Amino acid sequence: MSSSLTLAKIRARWNELLDLVERRDRVVWIAYFDARLESFENGRLTLDFSDSNKLATGHDYQEARLRHRSLLQSAFFDVFQESVVIVEK
Repeated sequence: MSSSLTLAKIRARWNELLDLVERRDRVVWIAYFDARLESFENGRLTLDFSDSNKLATGHDYQEARLRHRSLLQSAFFDVFQESVVIVEK
């Protein structure tokens, strides 16, 4: 893994990654579009959904995110040319 990838670089291209996810599967995009990028360390990207959970009215996408995390990781690789482990806070 390249040490040049930083959280700031991921944030700068996050919308590009989400656009790719949306083209591949809109349901997965819905599950991830409101994630906050919390941290990126040692190839591990931590996503925070606490803000969206506060406003949720019966729409908990945590199970969907778990089932479809591989699609997000695949899109991440396509955009950044690096593998990543995605975890939720």
